[in-house]
Amino acid sequence: MIHPLRLNKFPEEHPDPIISFVGTEPPGAVTKPHMHERAQLFHILRGSVTVVTQGGSFVVPPERAIFIPPGIVHHSNYHTETDVRFLYMRPEGLPAMPEAAFVVHVTPLLRELILAFMGSAPDYDPDSPTGRLAAVLVDQIAASRVAPLHLPIPQEPRLREAVRPLLEDPAAELSASDLAARANLSLRSFERHFPAQTGLSFRAWRQQARLMKAVEWLSQGLSVGEVSDRLGYEGPSAFVASFKKSFGVTPGRYFGGG
Repeated sequence: MIHPLRLNKFPEEHPDPIISFVGTEPPGAVTKPHMHERAQLFHILRGSVTVVTQGGSFVVPPERAIFIPPGIVHHSNYHTETDVRFLYMRPEGLPAMPEAAFVVHVTPLLRELILAFMGSAPDYDPDSPTGRLAAVLVDQIAASRVAPLHLPIPQEPRLREAVRPLLEDPAAELSASDLAARANLSLRSFERHFPAQTGLSFRAWRQQARLMKAVEWLSQGLSVGEVSDRLGYEGPSAFVASFKKSFGVTPGRYFGGG
């Protein structure tokens, strides 16, 4: 049960350690680049969203969440009608957390804590039951398992522009040599600079880009066969094997909450 006051946004200056609200975003909605003084957690119940920061892009499917530290400029692209629970946390009340955004798997416990908090009234005392619930909620976010849904984007402008077509279509027939030419670099220079910028070889980066797009499309309702075909896999079994190697489970179990 959502408390009626959680249906409205509160200003970040509000005294509560955590402020929150429930929202539904329409398909195709795009937010402008912005930042918050508080840390932010998007919990996706239904639908999917891609959140883009300077350091890369993150795909957030149902029953996952993205944590964004304070001061991180970001914008969001909603792929389908998406139900979201937003939590905004004062940074001084957080335990040690990564300085970059990350996607977390929402465990049944974390899900119930978020739901319970959404059912509580704002303007709570930190020492009240709601205040103690908020403290446990933050601890659970900090301890949550990180999901591999991050694609690092090169910061060097030429490389960033060179990979843009693959962000839109990871199956595009562009080789490392093609991207080197787009960046006006020799292949040797490209192969040296790209891992330094992203932490991944070009081959590993492209595979991650394909899997990120797969999660996006699967969360929109496309079948495994359709996604496999669009991304250029030899067949559904090859795609499922690649997905399981990266995520530890098959696409069916991943989206079934298993």
